[in-house]
Amino acid sequence: MKRIFVVIVIVLGFAGIAFSAGGVKKKKVLEQDFGNVILDTNSLKAGVNPVLFEHWVHRKAFTCRVCHVDIGFSMKANEGGIRAIDNMKGYYCGTCHNGKSSFNGGEKLFASCSDKFNKEDMKRCLRCHSQEKPGQERDAKREQREKAFRTFADTMPKERGGNGINWEQAEESKTITLVDYIEGISTKRPPMANQKDFTIGAKVEGVPEIIFSHKKHTVWNGCELCHPDIFVGVKKGVEKYSMIDLFGDKYCGACHGKVAFPQSDCRRCHTKQVQ
Repeated sequence: MKRIFVVIVIVLGFAGIAFSAGGVKKKKVLEQDFGNVILDTNSLKAGVNPVLFEHWVHRKAFTCRVCHVDIGFSMKANEGGIRAIDNMKGYYCGTCHNGKSSFNGGEKLFASCSDKFNKEDMKRCLRCHSQEKPGQERDAKREQREKAFRTFADTMPKERGGNGINWEQAEESKTITLVDYIEGISTKRPPMANQKDFTIGAKVEGVPEIIFSHKKHTVWNGCELCHPDIFVGVKKGVEKYSMIDLFGDKYCGACHGKVAFPQSDCRRCHTKQVQ
């Protein structure tokens, strides 16, 4: 019993150190907002609201690498410098949102950007440019977004933290079926060999070791998303990193805590029983 208590204290201590790495404890993000990204490279300058990108809407339909490898979206908000003219030419959002594409038997996706600015086109603009400007009051669209998320989340396997959805189970149970190839955009890849799970030792005595599964990550990411941009080394033990690095948005922290389940849920990774 004493050992269990010590482990809990150590784990909570790790979380406290990591949260304080940036100097301020991070505020818990609401489930419906977890993973949302605000894009504002040019919006406010042009006099329109910033774009609110809801990851869950796209995550339920596509693998990560379709968007971040094949289409070329940056892993960081506003780093790609996306412009309306790029979307109109069929890049970025315009790759799929062109008024023609449809996936998994669904209806055609609305076209993203247009050089027209009449009343009807403005309605389409506001589907994406929906984030309130600084000082602007909350509007009915936010209520609609929250309701849409709740309706979807209620049908999904549950988990603690993040947006409360266990995406891994949803994929395994075929509750969702993800698009992993876009004709004319994606590169045809040979089937990937599944590597065996391996352990990563904990640096504090009494804390369970991490069991890392390549199989779980390659379903969504392939190899290209993580190597070499996020993890330079491809051989176990080559790179050295700490929880401070992870909570500083490096390595695992590039996704976990932003879109994937948060690192504060220690037991999701530290799963190997202490001997």
